[in-house]
This record gives sequence, structure tokens and C-alpha cells, in this order.
Amino acid sequence: MNKFTPHSSPQAILIAGVAILAGLLLAAGSVSAQLTAKANHDHIKIDFFYHGSTVSVRGITDPGTDLIIKIASPEGHESLKQKGKVGGLLWMNVGTMKFEHVPNLYAIYSTKRIDDLIDQKEQDKFVIGLPALSRHAELNPSAGEEEKAKWFGEFIKYKEHSKLYTTSAGNIEMKEKDGKQFYYILTQWPYEAPPGDYLVTVYAVKNGRVVDQAESKVLVEQAGIVKTLAGMAKNNAALYGLISIVSALGAGFGVGLIFRKGGGAH
Repeated sequence: MNKFTPHSSPQAILIAGVAILAGLLLAAGSVSAQLTAKANHDHIKIDFFYHGSTVSVRGITDPGTDLIIKIASPEGHESLKQKGKVGGLLWMNVGTMKFEHVPNLYAIYSTKRIDDLIDQKEQDKFVIGLPALSRHAELNPSAGEEEKAKWFGEFIKYKEHSKLYTTSAGNIEMKEKDGKQFYYILTQWPYEAPPGDYLVTVYAVKNGRVVDQAESKVLVEQAGIVKTLAGMAKNNAALYGLISIVSALGAGFGVGLIFRKGGGAH
């Protein structure tokens, strides 16, 4: 029995290839194709007069898309001391809870409430929002869901009080022009944020899912006398300690002279 094996002509293969390519291009065009992100103040220097700064984020996105902006440091570990009564009398540190896979700084800004933009699955996928961060984090020693929620709640309070964790909705300025959507936000950079590399991630959201993202970086580093003293404290602790003692004595001597000139206390 003869077997018949169908084959396609070169013209049919070419037509099929063009159709597939057109389909891919149309699919790509259905999501945000022009999302950009730029941190305007992307190099912050901590000098002697440093008291925090500002960072603005601006860019372009497709019209009709919502935005979520996340500013975060690399993930690491943090710890909180657990206090309790010892002997039924004294409050003392009785243990330490360690939090793994949490950033030191974490800020979320969005055009609308996160829950109104994306569902829990998308939030967890991109670690967007404090609830998603709590599910992403690990506690050591391990704890049940109720205990974890309690501890993570205390951790969030501590971070928010230190101005290192923040969430905000509705503060991103949006403006359409020439068929494009421009966005802008000015954020306060906390004094408490340590030197290091920080990542700004902008997510374009449409129909309940993240369709595109763009990134920019912010570098925070010590400069001038602050950098010199920090390096000395790390590499030459003895000299740093001596300078600290001399500085303290000098300050005390100066205060004493001021009081003498003022006639002292009666």
C-alpha cells in the first residue's frame, strides 16, 4: 500500500508565517507597549546636612492603563525583640523574632486602591501591597497564621513609625497628550533609609492584571565627612573612638566656657 504524505508549498509556509507574526504583533499591541520610568533624583548623597530628600518618578504609559509604583530595597532579614515579664515582675527581652525576605524600605503608590486594580494572585506574584508582603515573608522561629499575623502587624507598625514603609492611593498625576498618557509623582525620601541601591518598579495594570513593567534605580550613598567617619568606624575603630572622646570633651569644654561667660547659675 502506498502512503501519501501531505506537504506544504513554500507559499503556504510563508503565508502561515506572516499570519503568526501578525498575531504576535497584535497580541503585543494589546498590552502597554510604551511604558517608561525615570527617577528624577536617582543619586542621593548623605552628607553632614542631610535630613532626607525627595524622589520624583515620571514616564509614559498607554492611555487607559492604571499604574502601581513600588520603591523598595533588596530583600533581606529584620528582627524584633519579644518582651515579657520575667519572674512576674520585670519586663525584659525574652526572645527574638526574625523576618526573612523583607525589604528595609517598601513604598507603594497607585492610581487606585490595590484591591480595586488587581486580585490577590497578581498581588502575590509581584509582591504588591502589605498583605502580599506578609504572605511572602517568612518568620523564624516559625509561627501559625494567627501568630504570624500578630507579629507582622507589629513589624509593619515599627516600619511605618520609622517612615520606611508606606502605601498611598490616588496621588499619581496622570495627563493625556498626543495619544500618550504621562504620569508623575513626587515622593518623600525618608532620612531613616540607609545607604544602598533601591529599585523603582512601575507596573501598568489593565483589566485586572499587570500587562507591563518598567524599572529605574536610586542610589543612596554617604559623602564628605559622613563617609569618612563611617569608613573610620568600620576600618579603624580605635582612632574613631579616640576622635569621638576628644570631640565630646571639646563640646563639654565649650559649654563650660559659655556658662562662665554668662555668669554661671545662681
